[in-house]
Amino acid sequence: MNLWEDIKSFFGHFRVYLKWLVLALLLGVVLGLVGVGFYYTLFYAGELREQYPWLIWLLPVAGLVIAALYYFFDKKPQTEENKGTNMVLAAVNGGEEIPFRMTPLIFVSSAISHVFGASVGREGAALQMGASLGSTLSRLLKFNENDHKVLIMTGMSAAFAAIFGSPLTAAVFSMEVISVGVMYYAALVPCTVSALTALYIAKLLGVQYAQYHFDLVPSFGPLSAGKVMLLGILCAVLSIVICYTLIITERGMQHVFENPFIKIFVAGTVVALLTLLVGNQDYNGLGTAVILQAAAGHAVWYAFLLKLVFTAVSLAGGYRGGEIVPSLFIGATFGCFAAGFLGLPPAVGAALGMIAVFCGVTNSPIASFIMGLELFGGQGMWMFGLVVAVSYMLSGYYGLYKSQLIIYSKYRSVYVHRKAHR
Repeated sequence: MNLWEDIKSFFGHFRVYLKWLVLALLLGVVLGLVGVGFYYTLFYAGELREQYPWLIWLLPVAGLVIAALYYFFDKKPQTEENKGTNMVLAAVNGGEEIPFRMTPLIFVSSAISHVFGASVGREGAALQMGASLGSTLSRLLKFNENDHKVLIMTGMSAAFAAIFGSPLTAAVFSMEVISVGVMYYAALVPCTVSALTALYIAKLLGVQYAQYHFDLVPSFGPLSAGKVMLLGILCAVLSIVICYTLIITERGMQHVFENPFIKIFVAGTVVALLTLLVGNQDYNGLGTAVILQAAAGHAVWYAFLLKLVFTAVSLAGGYRGGEIVPSLFIGATFGCFAAGFLGLPPAVGAALGMIAVFCGVTNSPIASFIMGLELFGGQGMWMFGLVVAVSYMLSGYYGLYKSQLIIYSKYRSVYVHRKAHR
């Protein structure tokens, strides 16, 4: 033990800390501003569609605009591996760069998708914008592959936090989703700082996030624990169904309509006709109002099925925005419905369904648990932990992202190093 060497080592580590602190603050401010712009764009897109419901009939034409944008500005063929959040995970795991053009592309295409009523989310788009700007900064600074990965995750955390309003969930999710079972703890400080900074900027500029109320929490006991575990099992099965449905729909449409312009036009037409059949626009766009109703204990039993169909067709067609908010919608409405026959309060079922399905489709148990705490408070902590654990284990190796790596088995203490089923 050498005191002088320890002192030198500490100051060496402190220099690294300062480097990541400055970069995290920079990305937090920039992506906080970008996130605010994106948040308000999608907010007013939803307001515009509510004011003019007939815009849904222009969804097929809007799809052609999106297809044209990617055709002219993103020359890569849109395969499962190189589009959306999959591309981000592949870039981190493979040390690849994410071009800056992805930021304006996903921003504009997501806005178009929301204005005209595609059933897509926003957090997936935020992750892509954050990763793109993080990768761009890394390229400008000529960082090595290891620092490049950290900077991408730092950008992802900032953008996710600015849009979703849950900074610790954002920080942990960005580290956890890349490779399940192994987290890049070297990214902990920059991811946390960038997420908190982005959230601060967003709140400073007036962004207001959804408020959830979580009351009537059952006390822990064998009966209540059994009910929560049963809900976790059901949500694990539902997570598998979601992943299957998304990939089967995507592959089916790709097989039938190889031309991306025809594919997105047909998908937009189907979504518009489904909207006419349903008789309302509850399943278009984000569906935040329905999520809030479910969290308050009110949801029709078939809501989760309709949202899954709307989302599968929209994403398979090529509309942009992501899968995370639709997954939360499906989880909340299913949990609210399932609570009725499980003997749980409907609002509790909705909260548990949200985080359990999020965990099942993203394979991110720690981020899912933290999400429960940030959205609903600590009074349901034991339920969040239990439902997430069950959903994580029983959802198998399925996931929204084909490029996601599963490092360790969910069932035994063994190294598996495989990709998620998608």
